[in-house]
Amino acid sequence: MAFLECRFFSESLQKSVSVQVLLPQQTSGQIGLTGVADAGEAPVLYLFHGLSDDESIWMRRTSIERYAAQYGLAVVMPDGGRSFYTDMFHGGRYWTYISEELPRVMRSFFRISDRREDTFAAGLSMGGYGAMKLALHCPEKFAAAASLSGALSPEHLLGLRPSLTNEFYNIFGDMREFKGSFNDLFAQAERCAAEKKDLPELFLTGGTDDSLYCETVNFRNHLRQLGIKCAGEDCPGRHEWGLWDRKIEDVLRWLPLRKKSIPQ
Repeated sequence: MAFLECRFFSESLQKSVSVQVLLPQQTSGQIGLTGVADAGEAPVLYLFHGLSDDESIWMRRTSIERYAAQYGLAVVMPDGGRSFYTDMFHGGRYWTYISEELPRVMRSFFRISDRREDTFAAGLSMGGYGAMKLALHCPEKFAAAASLSGALSPEHLLGLRPSLTNEFYNIFGDMREFKGSFNDLFAQAERCAAEKKDLPELFLTGGTDDSLYCETVNFRNHLRQLGIKCAGEDCPGRHEWGLWDRKIEDVLRWLPLRKKSIPQ
């Protein structure tokens, strides 16, 4: 795998941004499990960090490079700040950045696929929220999305951490108007079900000792009540990297990566 630290000017955010990228590296005579060398464009996973981290955290705390290499999978890890991957009420347009600008810029820089069937999203905590938001608002762009210990209900998180009140106002605006809004995943899932959207495959998992675990359970139950399928098994664990390192490996095994014929 090639590891790149990429910096460019984001028009959406009006600032310089940093993205860490893993790219499959094919040596002479070698072809990955997905036939990337033959296709020329790698499947890609957009992988998001949590509230207190940045674009470097997945490389620092997990073996994502080693895991992704087995599948010929490119991994794009952007910095989402503390934005909940939203166009903030007071702040940056992070939703526009991750949903529109980032994929376009990454494809202009690197040979990664623009096909829905080759494009995936995943994240932990706040990043799990971002991945599910992409799956529900941009289902035509993603084949699968996964949430690890997702902060899927900002209202619940605010109840646990009232100190976030001012910060959440800057992110979402008046939280009394959150329910049913664009940023409400539960409401968007209902809209998708009512409109019979062709959704990506979904994977939700969390540690049973995590204070956010109920958000995974509640969202999974909500999806299933709407007739939306989702995969993923829970396990003992807290909000910590040992769990996420194991679970991101599970996610990569689960991804519906296309198997291509490999020339003999």
